[in-house]
Amino acid sequence: MSEIDIHRRGLMLVLSSPSGAGKTTLSRRLLESDGEITMSISATTRKPRPGEENGKDYHFLTTEDFGVMRNQNEFLEHAKVFDNYYGTPKGPVEEALAAGRDVMFDIDWQGTQQLEESASNDLVKVFILPPSGHELEKRLNTRALDPPDVVAARMAKASDEISHYAEYDYIIVNDDVEKALRELTAILVAERVRRERRIGLRTFVQQLQQAL
Repeated sequence: MSEIDIHRRGLMLVLSSPSGAGKTTLSRRLLESDGEITMSISATTRKPRPGEENGKDYHFLTTEDFGVMRNQNEFLEHAKVFDNYYGTPKGPVEEALAAGRDVMFDIDWQGTQQLEESASNDLVKVFILPPSGHELEKRLNTRALDPPDVVAARMAKASDEISHYAEYDYIIVNDDVEKALRELTAILVAERVRRERRIGLRTFVQQLQQAL
């Protein structure tokens, strides 16, 4: 029997949640522990936060430049969130998937719906929930990244965002970061060995049957 030649197409791991539920922390922890997945770098028109780097955290664009890319169909998905535009550049993602590398997305339900329309076979959708509304507000205030009026706007928007949980494949309640990370890792490991993602599997099985 010849050498096993089973490889796979990469997958798109989408993490969504209301602001403050912990998806950024979980995504960073997963990236640190798993060398087979990379973060999709979104483009945005919002201003950089302290410590953020252009090309590493986001591609920071003017509204005009963002509009040009959108009109040229260079985004897999795009949406307007809190008066700013966000989008996922198409080219780097398609190259990674074809090479068998996984790509993680930190996007909202609107972006997820757009990805569902264009790349449903590659998509694994995970929604992160906070353990309570009180804890969500506490986290938003503790991280001190936004002024009080923005925190209030995020809390007001949280209920609408959470209402889309049923559109996702998996739900993680982030009441403990370590536990949530274990659950997220288990999802990724299982999805990587789905039959539909294994390129060359049919040929391998046929060879295996012939050898028996």
